[in-house]
Amino acid sequence: MRPTQEDEVAARGSELIGGPLGRHALLGTSWWTPVRVVALVAIGVFALGLVQKAPCYNGAWFFGASSQYTHACYSDIPHLYQGRGFADGLVPYFDRLPGDMQYLEYPVLTGVFMEVAAWLTPGSGSIQDQEQWYWMVNAGMLMVCTAVIAVCVTRTHARRPWDGLLVALAPAFALTATINWDLLAVALTAAAMLMWSRGRSLAFGVLLGLATAAKLYPFLLLGPLLVLCWRAGKWREYGTALGGAVVAWLVVNAPVMLFAFEGWSKFYTFSQERGVDFGSFWLILAQNSTDPLSTDTVNTLATLLMLLCCAGVAALTLTAPRRPRFAQLAFLIVAAFILTNKVYSPQYVLWLVPLAALARPKWRDFLIWQACEVAYFLGIWMYLAYTTSGDAHKGLPTDGYHWAIGVHLLGTLYLCVVVVRDILMPEQDVVRRSGDDDPSGGVLDGAEDVFVLGAAATRSERDAVHFDGPKVERGARRANDGSP
Repeated sequence: MRPTQEDEVAARGSELIGGPLGRHALLGTSWWTPVRVVALVAIGVFALGLVQKAPCYNGAWFFGASSQYTHACYSDIPHLYQGRGFADGLVPYFDRLPGDMQYLEYPVLTGVFMEVAAWLTPGSGSIQDQEQWYWMVNAGMLMVCTAVIAVCVTRTHARRPWDGLLVALAPAFALTATINWDLLAVALTAAAMLMWSRGRSLAFGVLLGLATAAKLYPFLLLGPLLVLCWRAGKWREYGTALGGAVVAWLVVNAPVMLFAFEGWSKFYTFSQERGVDFGSFWLILAQNSTDPLSTDTVNTLATLLMLLCCAGVAALTLTAPRRPRFAQLAFLIVAAFILTNKVYSPQYVLWLVPLAALARPKWRDFLIWQACEVAYFLGIWMYLAYTTSGDAHKGLPTDGYHWAIGVHLLGTLYLCVVVVRDILMPEQDVVRRSGDDDPSGGVLDGAEDVFVLGAAATRSERDAVHFDGPKVERGARRANDGSP
C-alpha cells in the first residue's frame, strides 16, 4: 500500500520530498527498501532528540534546579547514575542504597540494562563526566532499541510497511526517548507483536515475558489476546504464548527473587505505595480538593476503573460485527491503563506510539494525538520550572498544568474513540479497507469465529461490513509475506 495514494495528509507531506509516488514508479528495485528507510529515519529523528537534550548535557543537569525544566531537556538517566549506586559499584537489588530509596525501583531486566550501561561507563574523571558518559552510553543502547522498534512495526503489517514512518517521525517519541529506559520494553513488545503476526506463538510469549520483566505494562496484551483467541477458538496457540511468557519472566526474575527478595520486590511495593503523581486526572482531583483521597483509596479506585475498561474491551471484542484486529485491542488496553493510572510520566507515550501506528495508521489522527502529547511534554517541564524557581515563578502555574493534563487525556481519548469506531464500523478501518483482515493477528488472520455474542452471533461478516473495494471473507487467509 502506498500511503500517498490513500492518505491526504501523507500526500501533502510528501511534497517536501518531491510529491506522491507516481503510477508507473518501479518498486522493489532499489536498495532503499521501506524497512531500511524507516529505520534510518527513526535513527535520524532519535538523533535530533539527543540534540534537544544538549542544553542539559552541557550543564543544566548539574547546575541549577530549574534550568533543566525551562529547557525541557530533563532525563532520569544521569541523575540515577549516582542516585541508584551505579557510580559506587553497588549491585542492583542486592546492595542497599544509602538514600531514601533503599533499592532500585525498576523491574529486573531494566536493572540489568542500567547495570550494563554502568559497566561501559568510564569510572575516571569527575562525577559530572561520568554522568555524561552514562547518559551517552544509554542513549546509544536506546538508539538500538529505536531501530528494533522501527523495523518490527514496519514488518508487522507486511503490505503496509510505510506505516512505520508514523513511529519514525513521531515528535513525542524523539522528545521522550532518553528520559528513562522505557524503550527497552517497547522494543521487546514490538518484536513480540511481529512474532505473533508471523504465527510464532512461542516466540511471541517469550518476548512478551521479557518485555514484562523490563516494564509491567506489556503483560496487559495477554488480556485482549485471550478474548480474541476465545472468539476464534485458538486456545492452543494462546496457551503456548502464555506459557512462553511465564517461563521467560521467571527465568529473568527467579534468581533475583530467590536471593534478593527485598530488593526484587521494591518495584512492586513502590508502585503500590507511590502517591498520586504527575500527569493523571487523580492529581487534578487531589490538587483541587480540601480532603484528597488516600493512596490506598486511589489504588482501589484506579484498579476498579481498569477492570471496567478490561470488561468493556472484552465485550467489544465478543460483540463487534467483525473480530477486532489484535493491534487495535492492544492499543486500547494500554491506553486504558495510562488513562486510569495514578501517574503518567511523559515517556509513557512511548508505550503507545508503535501500537497506535498499527491500530490506526492514519496521519491526521496520529498527528492530532501527537500534538496533544507534545503539549503535555512542554506543560510538565514548565510546571516543574514554576515549582522550582522560587519567588521568580518562571513557568506554568498549577491551573495551567491541569489544562496540559487535560489536553493529554483528551488526545488519548480521541484516538481511543477513533479506534473503537473502526472496530464497530470496519469499513472505516484503513487497514481492512485495503482488503486485509488482521495482518498483526497471526493465526487469527482470516480465521473463522467460533464464539460471539449479541448481534454478531447472527450476522455474517458479509452483512456486517459494507464498503466498496476488496474484502476478506471469513476463513480466507492472506499471505503475510508481502504478496497480494
